[in-house]
Amino acid sequence: MPYVVKKNGSRTEYTAAKLRGSLELALRKRPVAAPAVDAAIASIEEKLLTSGQREVDTGYIGELVMQELQLLDNVAYIRFASVYKNFEDLAEFQNAIAEVGKPARK
Repeated sequence: MPYVVKKNGSRTEYTAAKLRGSLELALRKRPVAAPAVDAAIASIEEKLLTSGQREVDTGYIGELVMQELQLLDNVAYIRFASVYKNFEDLAEFQNAIAEVGKPARK
């Protein structure tokens, strides 16, 4: 797996547990089966492996997580996006909700 470059520029090894924790936090109390979460994690990890990059920034991983969450559960997607994108006001929430209504890009 590629190394992860944090926002402060430091580098760390990829940790599957951190990815799972982020997904599970967003999906807390949502009706998503564990195999679906496992499949989302596998999809993200496959994209990281096939990217051909030795290092990826956390923003890239965040975007991959958002793509998978949008497919799994719209509420979890909004939860994650609100923290990941650091929404400042109601308009940003409304824009994210509007995006959920659009067909997903693959």
